[in-house]
Amino acid sequence: MGADAKCPDTVEEFINAQVVSRGLDERTAIAYRMDLEKFYRWPETSRGPERADWEDKIEDRMEAYLDYLSKERGLRCSTISRKQKVFGYYLSYLVSRGVRTGHRPLKPLEHSREASVDTLLTKREVEAFFQAIDREYEKLDSDFRRRICLRDQVMMKLLFYHGIDISELLQLELSDYNPKTATLMIHRKRQEDYSVYLFSRELQQQMEQWLSEHMYFEHGGAYHNRMFLSKLGKPLSMKMVVNIFDKYRGLAGIEKVCKPKDLKNSLGRYAQEVVRELG
Repeated sequence: MGADAKCPDTVEEFINAQVVSRGLDERTAIAYRMDLEKFYRWPETSRGPERADWEDKIEDRMEAYLDYLSKERGLRCSTISRKQKVFGYYLSYLVSRGVRTGHRPLKPLEHSREASVDTLLTKREVEAFFQAIDREYEKLDSDFRRRICLRDQVMMKLLFYHGIDISELLQLELSDYNPKTATLMIHRKRQEDYSVYLFSRELQQQMEQWLSEHMYFEHGGAYHNRMFLSKLGKPLSMKMVVNIFDKYRGLAGIEKVCKPKDLKNSLGRYAQEVVRELG
């Protein structure tokens, strides 16, 4: 199962049955899909178990994966619990479709740590953040400033929807995006490259619009192939991304001290709060 391998068809069927057909938020579908895709991709990107007989004892493999996320990745208890709940929904769906004859509940896991300060964005804060960018874009009367805002929209949504590291985001090149398949190739330093599908239709449209506007930032410079450029045609820095995030965090009225990486890690919490609201 390589970097471009797909999940079993049952994953997409599960999402259509449990999320799309029920009219739930698109971000919930994205969160469920990412949870299951990363689980199925895990053996190829870490020290996970071998691929052979994957569906046998799937509960054991899910528990091993959650344990890995907790002890080696240090994910928050709330994030682990949300993923465990999604896996439980998926196992129940497999049984209901006759794919499996039954399943046992996933056992509770001990988590290695819990952050002392809550820096992840809530559902309300996430929505306020992106609404602030949308309002900024609509009110700008300069085409060039709107292009800059469009760039910022795309970057922030890639962070939130797809959990891309900022360093990986800043290294993206134009050729890494395939508009025909809406897939983006992510290059990692210590792991195998992998591609992500931009599930949000709005993000797909904004990405294509940004690529059509990219020429205004190139200035014929050495970095013209870099996906995200400053207004001077140079690569953005980590500090610039932080400043962009802080700008819209302020416009959204988010007072908590948080960073772009907290937006990157907030999709799970967002989905968890959606599920809680639905009862």
